[in-house]
Amino acid sequence: MSRKELVFLPLGGSGEIGMNMNLYGVGSAANRQWIMIDCGVMFGDLTTPGVDLICPDPTYILEEKEALHGLLLTHGHEDHIGAVALLAPKLGCPIYATPFTAALVARKLEEYGETDVELNIIDMNARFQLGPFDIEYVTLTHSIPEPSGVILRTELGTVLHTGDWKIDSSPSLGPLTDSGTIKKLGDDGLLAMVCDSTNVLSSGESGSETAVKKSLTKLIAKQEGRIAVTTFASNVSRVVSICEAAAAADRSVCLLGRSMLRIVDAAEEVGILPKGLSFVDPKDAGHLPRQHVLYLCTGSQGEPRAALSRIARNDHRDLILSEGDTVIFSSKIIPGNDREIYNLQNDLVELGVKVITEKEEFVHVSGHPCREELRAMYGWARPRIAIPVHGEARHLEEHAEFALELGAEKSFAPRNGDLIRIAPDGPERIDEVPAGRIYLDGDVLLPDGAPPLRERRKLSYAGALMVSLVLDKKGELADEVIVEGIGIVDDEEEGADNVGLADDIEDAVLDLPKTKRSDDEAVMLAAKRAARAYFDDVWGKRPVIITHVHRTAS
Repeated sequence: MSRKELVFLPLGGSGEIGMNMNLYGVGSAANRQWIMIDCGVMFGDLTTPGVDLICPDPTYILEEKEALHGLLLTHGHEDHIGAVALLAPKLGCPIYATPFTAALVARKLEEYGETDVELNIIDMNARFQLGPFDIEYVTLTHSIPEPSGVILRTELGTVLHTGDWKIDSSPSLGPLTDSGTIKKLGDDGLLAMVCDSTNVLSSGESGSETAVKKSLTKLIAKQEGRIAVTTFASNVSRVVSICEAAAAADRSVCLLGRSMLRIVDAAEEVGILPKGLSFVDPKDAGHLPRQHVLYLCTGSQGEPRAALSRIARNDHRDLILSEGDTVIFSSKIIPGNDREIYNLQNDLVELGVKVITEKEEFVHVSGHPCREELRAMYGWARPRIAIPVHGEARHLEEHAEFALELGAEKSFAPRNGDLIRIAPDGPERIDEVPAGRIYLDGDVLLPDGAPPLRERRKLSYAGALMVSLVLDKKGELADEVIVEGIGIVDDEEEGADNVGLADDIEDAVLDLPKTKRSDDEAVMLAAKRAARAYFDDVWGKRPVIITHVHRTAS
């Protein structure tokens, strides 16, 4: 009989920042009982044309979903909850979340029409049993309300899964980090800590939200004209700080952007917004004096459909910015969004708008721990084993080394799909399971490498050419070859000469023996080869070539 083990399996978020999905299992290899922590997404980019969301492939756990006791959510950021509405119906297990996170998830489930999912709202610091796991939530601080670590007590040892966190000694909203509970874990002997690695390469501390609030209050008071501030909508503390800074400057606040409205609505529903906070309708805001209004907008990452990008294009129905107005980016640049953000900022400058970012003023602090905060956390928790997650490869490897300096006996930097035995005798990778990605393409989930995704990447690179051929019964061309291109160089572009393309295709088909011309596949192949040779010569690129062969009855 195989021995009982405590194992950890990341399916997303290890080796990348985004789409977190982590599994813990207790039992023998043939009979494990599982829980999942977080179920997030990342967003599509230029390499995934047409894709809105990307999430971890849950195939491995779907094959064992009868042994999956629950999905625990640490907080409400998209990279931790964004795939819940997509995957929870397939997982078939209950979901557990604190009130604000649950309010966000409930809206997602309603949006997707998923009414049969069991969503359990739990108190902060809740403790309950799921299968072989004794679960306890522990309050942390982060850039969103109700961030929680998860303590997993098992007969093989105790694990602290931190989720996202920082140490904020004076948060502007919500409680302090529950360091007492974490210190007790250390006193009792913590087997392992699975910990956020995002800022491990940054020295010092991440900074306090209260300090940002003070800075924003001074900055907003100095501005003339209209002010638009963009920040991460989920950072309710920052939203409140901006609103209070606006009130101090005698400015009314107008919310612009669906995600901003959704987050504020959820925060209001669960009672975490301060009393007296009010907002002016966009239709009324336009009638206020320019020096008495502040617009709080989505779009800090240059998202083309977000409110601020539409404002920069003069395409927003409720706001036009011009000379004398100011836009404050109370956010950081997420790696990969650089170009879009710079383009957005340049568009605003072209309108005569003053742009202020974290490089010019103190308007943002990170929600993740820098090295001194990690030092403090390891001092409290004192885990024997350190397992870094939530980071790219360089973050994980650096964190694993740093954890040894901070007193951990052992460390292991995992990658998605690594099945790691924590106890007994861990950490050790004992298997590698399938861990890919699935893509939300419109309303359809597609596996990685699906033909539509491959073909769209090709189309985005070199476009497409459609070729239509009509042959008679004798294998002669019954009409002119028709070619039509999308996104390709044509004869109207400088330096191109596509006049001979149809002639080249015609010659290639007619050069086939007549016996071959009766074979549609042979005709299409000849046409494609001729088109490819043509574009190799005049353009240096090969578009996707789609050929249709039609045959007449005579």
